[in-house]
Amino acid sequence: MVENDEYSGRLKVMGWLCVLVIAVLIVRAGYLQIYEGEYYSELAEGNRIRIIPAMAPRGTFFDRNGELLVQNRPGFTVSLLPLTAPISDDVINRLSDLIKVPVDEIKQKIAAHSGFDPIRIKADVTPDIVTIIEEQKNNYPGVVIEVQPIRDYMNKQEAAHTYGYVSEINDVELEKMKADGYKTGDIIGKFGLEKVYDKELRGENGGQQVEVDVSGKPVRIIGRKEPIPGDDLYLTLDKNLQTAAEKAVDEQLQQIHANAAAAVALNPQTGEILAIVSRPAFDPNLFAHGISAKDWNKLNNNPYHPMDNKAITGEYPPGSTFKIVTGTAALTEGVVAPDELIMDSGHHWIIPKGNSEGEALGLINFRQALAHSDNVYFYEMGNRLGIDRLEKYARMFGLGKRTGIDLPYEADGLVANRRYKEKNFEDGEWYLSETFDAAIGQGFNLVTPLQAAMVMGEIAADGKRYRPHVVKRIVAPDGSTVKEFTPELLSTLEVSQDVIKLVQSGLHDVTKYGTAASSFRGFNIDIAGKTGTAENSHGRDHGWFVAYGPFDNPDIVVAVIVEQGGFGAQSAVPIGRKILEAWFGVNQPAAETDGQNANQNQ
Repeated sequence: MVENDEYSGRLKVMGWLCVLVIAVLIVRAGYLQIYEGEYYSELAEGNRIRIIPAMAPRGTFFDRNGELLVQNRPGFTVSLLPLTAPISDDVINRLSDLIKVPVDEIKQKIAAHSGFDPIRIKADVTPDIVTIIEEQKNNYPGVVIEVQPIRDYMNKQEAAHTYGYVSEINDVELEKMKADGYKTGDIIGKFGLEKVYDKELRGENGGQQVEVDVSGKPVRIIGRKEPIPGDDLYLTLDKNLQTAAEKAVDEQLQQIHANAAAAVALNPQTGEILAIVSRPAFDPNLFAHGISAKDWNKLNNNPYHPMDNKAITGEYPPGSTFKIVTGTAALTEGVVAPDELIMDSGHHWIIPKGNSEGEALGLINFRQALAHSDNVYFYEMGNRLGIDRLEKYARMFGLGKRTGIDLPYEADGLVANRRYKEKNFEDGEWYLSETFDAAIGQGFNLVTPLQAAMVMGEIAADGKRYRPHVVKRIVAPDGSTVKEFTPELLSTLEVSQDVIKLVQSGLHDVTKYGTAASSFRGFNIDIAGKTGTAENSHGRDHGWFVAYGPFDNPDIVVAVIVEQGGFGAQSAVPIGRKILEAWFGVNQPAAETDGQNANQNQ
């Protein structure tokens, strides 16, 4: 009897416990339904609503006359959208075979991805791939085709180093840029103007709110935000001049069997870059849709470095183009009078350094020495000036530091000076022979083609130096001007106008009866110029030519270098002439082979 009572008691306790548990559950359910129902409803809604971003078109490029240079075109991108479940290995393998992207690369992109954005695997695929994926959806669950703007460099290699290229952001870049809103899969500027003005060009992405079913397949579009295109860039480049400059460089390289060159054309009164060429070049379209390993290796292994913008990164001895600096310094410091005659017997009387091939010009004054690029005369100017004053005037011209152009990776160049020698050589003592070398642009002196153009531009602009720039204005999608770039005066040469006029006259004589006279015979625009030859320990000398025109009111400066081209009068002058022909609208063949019957020092 006791046992029955004990058993009955236990049942009652268990019964009350069950009642209590059920009561708690009912209360909790009621609480969730009444007080937190909205919260959990939103969670459920979030499980079936996805945000699919839409990439904004990048801003386009126009030349100074409004001609389209770089645009966007629609392209198909293969992406992964794992809405409900991870993409299976079978699908990854099948996709890899179809689009020729390694499995490991696909898995790396999946592993690095977060959120609900599409994982972009390959851009700009062909229509046949799109057809296969769309027709065989059951074989490619989670694989989607996106229509995205693809960068289109319409003229391929033309101005490639200036425009630059775009490509998908990498892990290193993402780490640096994610604070600015960049994320995995973004297409960013990697080089040139695309890199410098990426924030202005990239625009603002849009997207769609999409309802999906239990399998993750889109059911309907709930909402849409249209992407906002990036700002457009109106450049200072002249499309016709750019085309002519590139053609001139290519033709000359082929004719003289050289492989590399650079050319710059600018307005000395504003700093506007009119054309800029670097050879060899590359096609930036290769990067826009993901460059192949084969194409990258071809570019990367080219010994002439097609990815380098030689116009602003190439550093070369300026050769006799530096005589502009030496001559300006000598006249300003009063170490020589304009009409003073100096004997050129073929070699200098202190150190046996002379002209090319031992040529002797006899008694010559400043203008004659500059016109014929006489080494002996300028050795003597270096002797009278000394290295410290040569350095002073080289820096006054802006050499030894970047010009500040709105392009990346610009080089500093180098001005020959005592400190450099002391720091970098065991024997740090400076010798007179090194001053001689510096006076004619050899030795430790290094300049970029842009810097050479700037030196000539300062003479052309009566001593004024303007910051070089490639972008003229930035324009918003609605047509309003975001920013206008006006001429920026950087400095003015601390020399008299009389000295500048003497240098201008000597440079004018170069094209009249000096080293470039034969090339410009019959040219109906007055041109001032200077040839140069830069010694090269690794092969043939480099050929230089700098020029400006019209002589009385210049609106263009041209600087050309041909790597291992030999004498500048033979290798660089023909390119410079063709660029000037295009600018002035003249087309007259040179009267004689360039350099014939002219001083071949340069």
